[in-house]
Amino acid sequence: MEEKNLLQLVSHFDVQGTVKSVKPLGNGLINDTYKVTMNEEDEPAYVLQRINNAIFKDVELLQSNIEAVTAHLRKKLEEKQVADIDRRVLHFIKAETGKTYWREADDTYWRMMRFIPNAFTYETVNEKYSHAAGLAFGEFEAALVDLPQQLGETIPDFHNMELRARQLKEAVQNNPVKRLSVVESMVEELNRNMEEMCKAEQLHRDGKLPKRICHCDTKVNNMMFDADGNILCVIDLDTVMPSYVFSDYGDFLRTGANFTAEDDPNLANVGFNMDIFKAFTKGYLTSAGTFLTPIEREHLPFAAKLFPFMQCVRFLTDYINGDVYYKIKYPEHNLDRAKNQLALFNSVCLHEEEMKNFIAENSK
Repeated sequence: MEEKNLLQLVSHFDVQGTVKSVKPLGNGLINDTYKVTMNEEDEPAYVLQRINNAIFKDVELLQSNIEAVTAHLRKKLEEKQVADIDRRVLHFIKAETGKTYWREADDTYWRMMRFIPNAFTYETVNEKYSHAAGLAFGEFEAALVDLPQQLGETIPDFHNMELRARQLKEAVQNNPVKRLSVVESMVEELNRNMEEMCKAEQLHRDGKLPKRICHCDTKVNNMMFDADGNILCVIDLDTVMPSYVFSDYGDFLRTGANFTAEDDPNLANVGFNMDIFKAFTKGYLTSAGTFLTPIEREHLPFAAKLFPFMQCVRFLTDYINGDVYYKIKYPEHNLDRAKNQLALFNSVCLHEEEMKNFIAENSK
């Protein structure tokens, strides 16, 4: 987008100072993001971001969730008299409408927040950053346990395994591009485990498993650190919504504790990294242990199994349907992804007792 158009967008928000430049920032896959620098040295910089309303269809709900969460986190930091609060929680800027987003005539949506200076994100998944991630996301959940507002689901049924099971069943029944014969054995293996892997929804219906406010995108690069390696804050709050704690716990391990990438076709490379599991779990139990119920704690190994299983179902469903959802680089890409995630699921299952013992030992 041309800078003059970006400057016009900025003019709709209540920023301090006069704009010097608007330049692209980062390499995000979902939102277009720009850094807004001001002429005045004593004024803060800002982040201008286009909201992807193709994915987040209810922008009002999205921003309402984020406003409730950031206000609650800010209040808790103020109560603790934490210094430098604007670096510890995201600060969104109001538009001239009084809302924290601006809608353009072309039906694009934009928002602005303060830029956090001298802050860093990391892509590396090692024991140090995995422990930090567990600690940070557990603290994030713990701080929101008493959030008074009721949040909505920005992506409905995002981690609902029963929905994914129904989608696979429909794909198998319809077999639209005649690929079922290639994957029948995988479908049979998934179906043998399906009832167990759908038990979170049943536990919730039985009143045994609560929904909490979760981040639902627990990647290492969704935390910011200061120059000394201390955690500043959790970022990328678009997926913050009610979910089971399994979402934050299991999804990190699915991506972070696989020895290889999720689309590596060489299944010999796939495996569950127990060192990453232990580092993340130790951090998570340290912070989330203040509110976890016995049912939630007992089912953390289940969460580690659930997410590669769920992702396998999603990749396989898309393959059977003719690759209509995930972008692919070659015809068998989704099939390779599905096989990879099924191999990871089976690897996690082999470590189930070890995981249970580690959690029990670190819960005392």
